[in-house]
Amino acid sequence: MVRLENLCKTYFLEGSRTTVAHNVNAVFPTGTSVALLGRNGAGKSSLLRMIAGNMDPSSGKITSTGAISWSVGFAGSFHPDLTGSQNTRFVARIYGVDSDALINYVQDFAELKHHFNLPYRTYSSGMRSRLAFGISMGIQFDTYLVDEVTSVGDAAFRSKCISVFTDRMKDSGAIVVSHSVPMVRNMCSAGAVLENGKLTYFDDLEEAIVVHNKNMGL
Repeated sequence: MVRLENLCKTYFLEGSRTTVAHNVNAVFPTGTSVALLGRNGAGKSSLLRMIAGNMDPSSGKITSTGAISWSVGFAGSFHPDLTGSQNTRFVARIYGVDSDALINYVQDFAELKHHFNLPYRTYSSGMRSRLAFGISMGIQFDTYLVDEVTSVGDAAFRSKCISVFTDRMKDSGAIVVSHSVPMVRNMCSAGAVLENGKLTYFDDLEEAIVVHNKNMGL
């Protein structure tokens, strides 16, 4: 379970003030995969980073039960000068899992071939997403945070991502950011819409999609 209490986040840039979360109160239930919907710039990625602990809110608090993954797809997750293999081993040690087993899993899943032993800074955005998703899925979390990572790669890789994700959802929950409605319909059962700093939670994913489409003028 992830609980947001009076959560606020405001950015100040070149004299301009942008609020992406304004007194947000919501609960993401345990064992539920929730699609986080909203227009570009609404603050979806910022919200995931705050939940992951990579970013501090301006005010309010976030509480949770169980282990939460980092925001998969966030480029700041890994050290640029370490190889994919070294980053994987480092993460394994942080989370107390078998490093050799995780390396074998990620190497097979991410399909990076020789790039797995090259520095992370040399990776394309797609390769970074493959590594991030592979490491995340290779560790058992109670809540997975996924930010557009499954939109990269070819159809076969996206299909593999969904298959692995679906298997993990048998025992875990997730908060998923994606602009692909077919993707979230495959991955999620509930939805939350972020619009003008306000978050509305829906137990029914289709209701969330209707509201989001209306906000987008569709």
